Amino acid sequence: MPRLLSLLCFFACSGGVVLMADEPQYSSQLVFPLNDQHNHAPGIVQLKNHDLLVSWYRGAGERKADDVVVYGARLSAGSQQWSEPFVMVDRPGFPDCNTCMYIDQEEKLWLFWPTILANTWESCLTNYAVSTDYAQTGAPRWQREAVILLKPDDFADQAEERLAKYLAKIKTPLSVSQQASFDAARAKLRDKLYQRLGWQPRCKPTVLPSGRILLPLYTDTFSFSLMAISDDGGKSWQASQPIMGFGAIQPTVLRRNDGTLIAYMRENGTSDRIRTSESQDDGATWSEVTETELPNPGSGLDGVRLSNGHWLLIYNDQTNGRNHLAVSISTDEGQTWKVKRHLEQQASGSYHYPAVIEGRDGLIHFVYSYFVEGGKSMKHVAVNEAWILAGDKAQ
Repeated sequence: MPRLLSLLCFFACSGGVVLMADEPQYSSQLVFPLNDQHNHAPGIVQLKNHDLLVSWYRGAGERKADDVVVYGARLSAGSQQWSEPFVMVDRPGFPDCNTCMYIDQEEKLWLFWPTILANTWESCLTNYAVSTDYAQTGAPRWQREAVILLKPDDFADQAEERLAKYLAKIKTPLSVSQQASFDAARAKLRDKLYQRLGWQPRCKPTVLPSGRILLPLYTDTFSFSLMAISDDGGKSWQASQPIMGFGAIQPTVLRRNDGTLIAYMRENGTSDRIRTSESQDDGATWSEVTETELPNPGSGLDGVRLSNGHWLLIYNDQTNGRNHLAVSISTDEGQTWKVKRHLEQQASGSYHYPAVIEGRDGLIHFVYSYFVEGGKSMKHVAVNEAWILAGDKAQ
């Protein structure tokens, strides 16, 4: 049988599941040549014509650099060459930071990003822009732009209780900086301004079968997360109950067949593990935060449910450093993660803040911040599931 038509069989040790996959496929390229400026925090979508659109921010730094602007670039279907970067959005004089995108059920393109008002993460407001005119070259033409204003229910009492329980579980003494962070968060808990300001995006929205949109947000003020919820196609937004992990930020949300939502979060606390929380009511309320077995060095991650029902996570699989970037597959809706393969496994550099989608043709597209000695870029990698299932041994 010709090699390209052959099937690869992988026996997963979890329950004796036999996984069949096509011939492994892999391709990669930098979105733009290495650049001296700070290029970070991408989003990615695939358009109806199979073109790819990537977003990220670029400037002299992050929140403290007032020249930071959201950029984009396109990869035409069948091409190996990305377009020249172009400005997607800009609030002149203010930093525009983390980006994420999605295309809704009406084929409208949505871009989400925070504008930093006072050069602190705590001072950000999250914006969105919507376009129906984005198939042409260059930047989308935005028909609507707005700010997501959220008014969470007063969570001070619940947060105080959760914080006390969290601190009681920590077995090692806090560092000076960790103690200062917790003290600062506690002092701001009862301030309505800090409860309502500072929520920003990182990972793409999750759309439920009902049409409800869940936009994952987080705040560095308290180092926990919540969902901005829309039940009217993004015309209005309300806040979920916060996910109070105190160090559990930047959620990506996956949905089980029984309707349970699982949020996987970056660890910004003391466990060195990816954090998780569950919702049984379509994202309105969330369970206490627990820890997975997957390591995390305090770095962003992303996930996607593939069309075959498998779950995929991309994350830095170390407790220190961002020079390893791994992809894991779960065939049992997140109960176990038996398969892993590295996109990056270098001695130096940072390969981080990934975004992932499954394309219309079944290819899995990753884009992530690519920091090496010569500069910074975004890297795009396209694989099929067979490439991941082959594992690092296939390299």
